[in-house]
Amino acid sequence: MTHPASTTPSLRQVVILATDGVINSTLTQARDFFHMASLRLGRQQGQGLRPAYQTLTVAPDSNTVTAFSEERVAIEARLEEVQPGLIVLPAFWGDFDQLLTRYPNVVPWLRAEHARGTVITAQATGVFWVAAAGLLEGREATTYWRFFDEFTQRFPQVQLNRDKHVTDADHVYCAAGITSACDLYIHLIEMFCGGHIAQAVSRDTLFEMQRNYTPGMIGFGGQKLHQDATILQIQQWLEEHFSEKFRFEDVASHHGMSIRNFMRRFQSATGDKPLHYLQRLRVETAKTLLSTTRRSVKTISYDIGYDDASFFARLFRQHTGLSPNQYRRQFQHQAAS
Repeated sequence: MTHPASTTPSLRQVVILATDGVINSTLTQARDFFHMASLRLGRQQGQGLRPAYQTLTVAPDSNTVTAFSEERVAIEARLEEVQPGLIVLPAFWGDFDQLLTRYPNVVPWLRAEHARGTVITAQATGVFWVAAAGLLEGREATTYWRFFDEFTQRFPQVQLNRDKHVTDADHVYCAAGITSACDLYIHLIEMFCGGHIAQAVSRDTLFEMQRNYTPGMIGFGGQKLHQDATILQIQQWLEEHFSEKFRFEDVASHHGMSIRNFMRRFQSATGDKPLHYLQRLRVETAKTLLSTTRRSVKTISYDIGYDDASFFARLFRQHTGLSPNQYRRQFQHQAAS
């Protein structure tokens, strides 16, 4: 779940795993995003050009890693030498069974770090590592479309969502590819460094980035870690139909519940009332549209399910503390800080 600004978790190290066959562009992509955020956060904290946290490239067992493109990757530490708050698993190319044999310490390391509360994010084939560690069993995940079938065969216990480009399950985040990883990294930067830093990094890195998808609902995965299968189906339905007109009474009836029973079960399972959950889905989508498109506030309001732009603006302010136009201006024109 998204951390409010008042409870932004501290971060000492972002650790990026490098193994033989790593696709170096996905490694440097993560490194650039988080190092840029670290510099901005350090400046905001009065440290000048000193980074607020370390961004380290680590290897499982040696100081020598050869990327897919055959260049040597500079390694700064080994697994046992770091104490990460965030682990990034870039994409790799090659036989995963060979990597498991070559690096037997990666899976137990991921399990131990996850148990310690470390946030883990994986891109494309990097998702194979967290699945092999058992951190996605019974939970939602995604990966690059070319590997859907192999992933399903290897990890049938994981709920592979072929329609989503980003997923979140108990602080294990998955991105299908390079573009969706950009969206995910901005979300994580907001979680660790705050909205101002995230918007500044987004402004500097995602200008004119073209997506062939609507960014998924990042930050709702933690609210799916419950055993009420019917409520989980309703959550998934809401993610697909949040912009449509419907009544919760009809949703409840369709799933064989009275409205009172539905309200009770939904809040018990997710921790949110259904209406608040729906509002958050809509507001999160609006935030993405405000920061990545030039659509008017009125158009965005209509796109996410509100005919009354004034009502949408009031709701947006309740959830973010800013009006839609203030949010967009802060994203577009915020002075470097």
